[in-house]
Amino acid sequence: MELAIGIILGCCALGAGIAMIAGIGPGIGEGNAVAKACEAIGRQPESSGKVTTTMLMGCAVAETTGLYALVIAILLIFVAPGRFVDIMLKAVGK
Repeated sequence: MELAIGIILGCCALGAGIAMIAGIGPGIGEGNAVAKACEAIGRQPESSGKVTTTMLMGCAVAETTGLYALVIAILLIFVAPGRFVDIMLKAVGK
């Protein structure tokens, strides 16, 4: 029984770590977006308002991926282990 609970906890922690790898993508994407926006503003300074607005909207959309990953990781750490252990105990009959 203790081994099964340990496996559940370990798998939840592993899943949370894997979910947080998704935080790398938004960082890289937003960095590329800002770099290209700076390049565009450097080439045509008069279009800085439109470029900045579009860049900020794109960064906000890209950031949602990282936030979803954070929510999933928090659920896997704090909510899922208790639920899985309860399901296992009901299946065993304890």
